[in-house]
Parts: sequence; C-alpha cells; structure tokens
Amino acid sequence: MKRETKCIQAGYTPGNGEPRMIPIIQSTTFKYDTSENMGKLFDLEESGYFYSRLQNPTCDYVAAKICALEGGSAAMLTASGQAASFFSVFNICGAGDHVIASSAIYGGTYNLFNVTMRRMGIDFTFIDPDCSDDELEAAFKPNTKALFGETIANPALKVLDIERFAKAAHAHGVPLIVDNTFATPINCRPIEWGADIVIHSTTKYMDGHDAAVGGCIVDSGKFDWFASADKFPGLTTPDESYHGITYAEKFGLGGAYITKATAQLMRDLGAVQSPVNAYLLNLGLESLHVRMQRHCENAEKVAEFLENDDRVEWVNYPRLKGNRYYDLAQKYLPDGVCGVISFGVKGGRKAAEKFMSKLKVAMIATHVADAHTCVLHPASSTHRQMSDSELEAAGVSPDLIRLSVGIENVDDIIDDLKNAL
Repeated sequence: MKRETKCIQAGYTPGNGEPRMIPIIQSTTFKYDTSENMGKLFDLEESGYFYSRLQNPTCDYVAAKICALEGGSAAMLTASGQAASFFSVFNICGAGDHVIASSAIYGGTYNLFNVTMRRMGIDFTFIDPDCSDDELEAAFKPNTKALFGETIANPALKVLDIERFAKAAHAHGVPLIVDNTFATPINCRPIEWGADIVIHSTTKYMDGHDAAVGGCIVDSGKFDWFASADKFPGLTTPDESYHGITYAEKFGLGGAYITKATAQLMRDLGAVQSPVNAYLLNLGLESLHVRMQRHCENAEKVAEFLENDDRVEWVNYPRLKGNRYYDLAQKYLPDGVCGVISFGVKGGRKAAEKFMSKLKVAMIATHVADAHTCVLHPASSTHRQMSDSELEAAGVSPDLIRLSVGIENVDDIIDDLKNAL
C-alpha cells in the first residue's frame, strides 16, 4: 500500500462483525483461565496482554500503523515525545556510556540529554549537524553507543544529512536514532536513508489537533546488535530480570530492541500512552497525508511572503531557493518539508515580542505542528533554560520567531502577519 492508504488501513484489520474503528480497550488488566496461561506471557513465550502499564491492544494497533508508515519492523507508543527520546537512548545506554547528538535539537530534548541523563552517568557530545566529516569522526569515543539527530531541527530547521550520519554511525558499530517529528513519514522515511531507530512526538502533526500528548519509537529491524555485541550487552547477553532472556537471540533483529524497551523500560518506568490518547492519535493519523500537504503548501506561500517583506530581517525555510538546506530538503523531503518557519523581524527581540502581541489568527502557544497557526519566541520559552552560547549552537537567535503554519486559509494567515508587522 502507498503511504496515504496506510494512514487509513494499516495496523488494524477488523474481523467479521468486529468494530471498523480501532477499539478503545480501557482496561488495566486482562483475564486468563489458568496461571500457566499467564505465566507464558511473563516468560515472553506467547504474545498477549496482562497489564496495561506494559502493553495495551489499542496502543499496539496504533503503533503498528506508525511502524508501517515508517517501514520498520516493530514499534511502541509512549506517554510523550520526551519519553520516546529518553527510552530510545536509555534502552541501549547506561552509566559510563557516551552518545553523540546534534546540537540543533528541540530544547526539551537538549535539556533531557545535557542535564537529566548526565545525572544518570551518560555522557553526551553535541555537534553541529553541518560539521565536517572530520569533526563528526572526532566526536566518537570507544564507549559511544548511539548517534542522535532530528530530520528537521526544532526550531532551527536545519535538515540532517541522514545518509552521512548513518554511514558514520555504522562505521563505529552504533545505531543512528532520528527524531522524525516535523517531517512525519509522509514527507521523509529516515529508515530508507540508513536510520536504525526513528522516534516521534505524536503530539505534533500525527495527532494534529491539540488533543493528546504521546510519543512513538520505531525500530528498523536492520541493526545487527550481535555485530557489536560488546557495546550492547543489554541486548546480547541474558537479562536476569527477565528469566535470563537474550533479546537479540530470542527475538532477532526485528523484535529485540522494542521487546527489551517494553519488557524492561516500560515495565519499570511505566511511561505508557493511554488507550484513549492512542485512539485520538489514530484519528489524526487517518488524515495525516491530507493535512501535511496543506501545511506545506501554506508554509511555502507564507515563507515567500515573509522573504519579500522589507520589515522582516531574515527567513529560514528549507524549501526557499537560496536556503542553505535547499539541496538536502530536495533530497530527503522532495514532497514538502513541514509547516514550520523561523524568521526574525527588524528591531530584534523587542520587535519580535511586539509583533507577536499583535497577531489575531496565529496564537501564542508552546505547541507546534497542528491544525492551528501558532507562534512562539523560543529564546524566552522552550529554550529559555539554555545559555546564549547554547542557543547559538542550537541555531536559535534571540530574535527568532517560530511560526507553525496551520491549515486555515492561507490568505487569512498572511493578512494576520501583514497587520502585525
């Protein structure tokens, strides 16, 4: 099936007389006839459900749809995009390990890595995604366990050269983890370019309606954990907390990573997405292909308007000719980038704040990437925990305005911007 059809059909096939829509299984627990039946589930000898802190059928149906859209082998939903970012790395890292991450990532992810996970004993090196091959090579250490980046950086809108980063990661025997939130699998499928693990904040375009917080992790099923067995003992040696199972041996390349994340991390940390949120997410997924086209069409027109207005200092949108990421966007995102634009108005930070206060259609909100047009000043909100040097490394200038173009009539959006300017 084409990806547009997968948005509607993938993940769940009702049987005769069964609900056409994915059902909400709103239950914490599941009944079994014998202890032996349940024991097989605890031993991972059979698939099934015993407690919704680990897995729930509604969540698994929706995860399967996202997995099909990304072209992966297995997937899981999480309670938020932050939980997906954390699980994706922590599933293969521990105290004393090292991770390389793009410096141009969402401020919340940067804080998760640079502060919270450092307290767990995991070291991070942040590199400019535009760094040279030599600089990228120099960032690797003997204890490096993963390379992390965003397809389209939030809010710097830097486009990751996925093939180049995948090649570097694989040369050192580690996986490339890519956050594909802004592009969605409608516009880019990182696994096709060499990424090993793909994550999403499903709260954004996938849900698309400000309705439900969530995240997702998709495993490509292509990374050979045994080829670097000494780096990933959690997957290649027995897990004594789960009956001595060796995940990569029992579940193979296609199932080891997600099974471990479920059996270990979700079991112990419980950052599970609720069945109701998963149901709402699925409603968003069914129209994702239609909405993304409209987001991108609107954003291109808005970016062109801003570029030609002399009250605007600068505009960053990878689909604009002359943008430094135009060629990478044509390669990885030929059908469209996303609906997010970053720009600065003349007059700097104060002018940016005044401009935002005059908007009527675009609302000031911490959210991004949904049906409504919304606007944010990252330096004073999502990235306010970062120093000036960290902001600069992340590609966030003090005057940067992040405009998330919605699916309203584009003339109304442009008129709103004209009035505010």
